[in-house]
Amino acid sequence: MKRVSTYRLQISPEFTLRDATQVLDYIRRLGADWVYLSPLLEAEPGSMHGYDVVDHSRVDASRGGPEALRELSEAAHTRGLKVLVDIVPNHMGVATPELNAWWWDLLTYGQDSRHASYFDIDWAFGQGRLRLPILGDGPDEEDALRVEDGELRYYDHRFPLAPGTGEGTPQEVHARQHYELMSWRRADAELNYRRFFAVTTLAGLRVEDEQVFDDTHREIGRWLSEGLVDGLRVDHPDGLRDPGQYLERLRALARDAPIWVEKIIEGDERMPDWPVQGTTGYDALAVIDRVFVDPSGEGPLTALAGELDGREENQDWTDLVHRRKRAVADSILRSEVLRVVRELGEGFDEEDADGVAELAAWFPVYRSYLPFGAEHLDAARSAAAESRPDLAPVIARIADRLGYRFEQTTGAIMAKGVEDNAFYRFTRLVSLTEVGGDPSEFALSPEEFHRRQADRQRLLPDSMTVLSTHDTKRGEDTRARISVLAELPGRFERFLRTVREHVGFGDGSLESLLWQSIVGAWPASRERLQDYALKAAREAGASTGWTDPDQEFEARMAAAVDAAFDDDRVRAEVEALSAVIDAPGASNGLGAKLLQLLSPGRPDVYQGSERWERSLVDPDNRRPVEFDASAALLAHIDEGWLPEVDSSGAAKVLVTSRALRLLRDRPELFTGYRPLYAEESRAGHLIGFDRGGAVALATRLPVGLSATGGWADTAIDLGEEPMRDELTGREIRGRVPLSTVFERYPVALLAVTR
Repeated sequence: MKRVSTYRLQISPEFTLRDATQVLDYIRRLGADWVYLSPLLEAEPGSMHGYDVVDHSRVDASRGGPEALRELSEAAHTRGLKVLVDIVPNHMGVATPELNAWWWDLLTYGQDSRHASYFDIDWAFGQGRLRLPILGDGPDEEDALRVEDGELRYYDHRFPLAPGTGEGTPQEVHARQHYELMSWRRADAELNYRRFFAVTTLAGLRVEDEQVFDDTHREIGRWLSEGLVDGLRVDHPDGLRDPGQYLERLRALARDAPIWVEKIIEGDERMPDWPVQGTTGYDALAVIDRVFVDPSGEGPLTALAGELDGREENQDWTDLVHRRKRAVADSILRSEVLRVVRELGEGFDEEDADGVAELAAWFPVYRSYLPFGAEHLDAARSAAAESRPDLAPVIARIADRLGYRFEQTTGAIMAKGVEDNAFYRFTRLVSLTEVGGDPSEFALSPEEFHRRQADRQRLLPDSMTVLSTHDTKRGEDTRARISVLAELPGRFERFLRTVREHVGFGDGSLESLLWQSIVGAWPASRERLQDYALKAAREAGASTGWTDPDQEFEARMAAAVDAAFDDDRVRAEVEALSAVIDAPGASNGLGAKLLQLLSPGRPDVYQGSERWERSLVDPDNRRPVEFDASAALLAHIDEGWLPEVDSSGAAKVLVTSRALRLLRDRPELFTGYRPLYAEESRAGHLIGFDRGGAVALATRLPVGLSATGGWADTAIDLGEEPMRDELTGREIRGRVPLSTVFERYPVALLAVTR
């Protein structure tokens, strides 16, 4: 497959397909050769992400509609760009039933609906009714029901009535329906339809059914057959009953069009043998980040995290992951665990949920694809039996009976227990708590980095590589700045003690996470930081939570965030530490970007990340992008300007554009992978490789390098073939001092001139 790069755009009612068409010239000039679009099918009104599809038959009008897609496609193809679109096969949006014709029909006719088989529902468990967790938790919530205009209403919620059931009190009418409105608190254990993770407004689809596949992919097939779309990105395949079967059908529909899947690969997990190009690249992110982390910071930051945690209950990552996965299996995802038990068959009952939950909590990867990956089930069975000897017999029986339902459930337990919970509790260096990464792995040596890149070249040559996405917990440059703290653990500790003395709010672990994130994203608006703090605290679930928030704690935390703006001492501390990490953070950010773009794989640039990307978790990372400003910087650079490394992000535009253009225009330079090492005293501060004529060189651990006086006598032998520095235009060959290579920028992009 020809080497490709993608540029991801978030299409929304505020940035439509027509808006996207206006930036195609810029994307082409930047150097990308695919434009990569978020979901386009009709979604819930106002949806900024598009993953809550309510109608698979048409492009969302609020995102521009079908004509805007055609216009964008034609404009892209005219410019030599191809079009990649994100699709969502696992679930549909059901927050507003009247907008989802399939769901409305299901609610009207129950099991007799022609769409009853479209959704993944356990009708027997609901005594023939679909359970909808809509009501408040008061004892008289049904008193708020009313029958109006031939519908059952609950405040602003509307539901259909089955034919001939509209007589009597609202409560009597409700009792006759094919659905049961129940308290939202009952969803944790009593739901009888599959959701996306724990989101009750996203109902799971049975896309394994051929009719459901056809009806959910007819419009997507039209895009492909008419040449509107050139490739697909599949959201959350782990939620599907049989991802392999689904992808075989999708491959038949897509024919030769490339397909990438949002698949997180854990540790030494192998990619299933699917008919796809590869993953969306989280596996690359973790490796690149860690080569810029100073291993000497692990001890001090671990000790500080243990002190802040008090009980040290969050310091053993393996134990924390198990406990948090077990916690979600016993709480917000208990409905899913109980459904696994019900499908185990005769001889199992609700008491066996303990064994299912324990087995899932020890599962080492998001999902296995039995019989592929059977070793993961064996590992989980052994760990669960060792952890709970009392459950060993039932775990053995369960493991022998498991099927697709358990596999669909382990991914949700991993995501909610780890990404959305443990990541907010393991806070010694929060740049490492990122999707696809293992935060217990603190840093990578250049040698280990090269070993993993060679593996990637061999095993995943067509997978994407990313540093930022709509799902990352922090933008790439937020992480690059935070990683500097591993070189300055004492400085960070002094900072943290000072701000805690002034505005501590009673949760040391969360305080560390919050102040690292604030400094990493600084400067940022008060609103952005307040929104992040609230989400982080509730996801951590230690001092407050989503279900029963502690308002007093949240007020204290909000006051701490306000202090970063209003308290002279706290603001001075934040600004001082931010100033200390500015230059090394920029060095890390430029280095990570260059390595990502030139590493084995297909690089993806998330919208706006060609400049400094200091976002926090969604929805912060979906903020509008200043494309005009980026385009102006690129135009100035193309006129010969060599920008400084400053707050404008122009230097990153330079690195990104020159790397993408080299990938596009000289693919013959990217045929292999060879590690490059420096010689003499500061050799460990270089990370570099040769892809077959294209060379990436970057500075590691810039604080330590500066403290020892810079590059001194350190040099690199580039061979006698002439090379051009694509950033500065200089020619380089032979043995060159690194002080010369990095005279202007902390990175160098070299290409042979043959």
